[in-house]
Amino acid sequence: MKKMFRKKEKQKLETKSTKTKVKSVGTSKKSVIVLWIVLISSLAFGVYKNFTAIDQHTVHEKEVVETKLVDTNAIESFTKNFVKDYYTWQNEKDSIEQRAEKISQYFTKDLQALNTDTVRADIPTSSSVSNIDIWSVSPENDNTFAVIYSVVQKIVEDKNSQWIRSAYRILLHQDNAGNLVITQNPTLWSIPNKSDYEPQQPESNGTVNSATMQEVTEFLETFFTFYPTATDKELAYYVRNNALPPIGKDYLFSELINPVFQKTGDQIRVWLSVKYLDEETKATQISQYVLTLEKYANWMIVE
Repeated sequence: MKKMFRKKEKQKLETKSTKTKVKSVGTSKKSVIVLWIVLISSLAFGVYKNFTAIDQHTVHEKEVVETKLVDTNAIESFTKNFVKDYYTWQNEKDSIEQRAEKISQYFTKDLQALNTDTVRADIPTSSSVSNIDIWSVSPENDNTFAVIYSVVQKIVEDKNSQWIRSAYRILLHQDNAGNLVITQNPTLWSIPNKSDYEPQQPESNGTVNSATMQEVTEFLETFFTFYPTATDKELAYYVRNNALPPIGKDYLFSELINPVFQKTGDQIRVWLSVKYLDEETKATQISQYVLTLEKYANWMIVE
C-alpha cells in the first residue's frame, strides 16, 4: 500500500513539474482608455492647428519716399531782385529813401522795422551790385525755403572803391498762390569752397602690347585731327553707337596727352587728353575723353 501511495504521489509531482506556468499580462481597461483619449486628442489638436495655423512670412517693408519737385525759378528770381535792391544805394537821401521803399516789398512788417536803419541817411558810401549767385534753395518746413546766395558789391567812398563778395542766408515763405515774402533777415553764411578730393588716375596695366598701343595711338591722332569739323557721315567710319557727337568747330589738332591703355576682352579702353588750338579765340583747348575701341576692318570707337 505504501509503495502504491508513493508511486501515485510521485506521478502527481511529475505531472505538476511538466506543466508550464504561463503568466498572463492583461491590459488594464483604464490604461487603454487613457491612451485612446491621448491619441484622439493629439489628432484633434493637429487637425485644429492645420486649419487655424497662421502662415508666418518674412515681411519686407519698403519705404517709398516720394520726391516732390519744387519749381524754384520764382524763388530764385525773387531773391535776385531783392539782393539787387537791398545792396544798392547812393549816399544821397533820395536814393536811401527809395531803397527803403523797395525793400519793403520783400520783407514782413517786422523785418521792415528791423531794417529801417541798415543804411543811414548820412552813410558815406555808395554800393552797386555786379554779380549775384544762388547757391542753394532747400525746403525748411511747410512752404518755407532757405536760400543761400552770394553778392559782389562795388563799394565807393569818396574817390576810393573796392569790390566785396559776401554770402548770406534768408528764409522765404511761399503761399498757395505762389506769392513770396522774406521771413528771416539776410544772415551771414558761407558758400562751398574747393574740395580736396582727387580722383584715382588710371594707369596702363600691361595688357596692351607696344605694337597695339602704337597702332591705336596713330588711329586716335588721325581721328582727332579731323574730328572737330567731321560730319555725321564722316564720323560713321570711325565711331559707332553715337559714342561721340559732331561738334562743328574750327579747332586745330595739336597732340594727344598722356594716353593710358587697358585691354578687356577684345576691347581697349583709353583715357586721354586732346590738345587743340581754338582758331577763333586763339586759346588752347584741352578736351578729356574715356574711349572704348574695338577692331573690325579698322579700329572703331564704340563707347
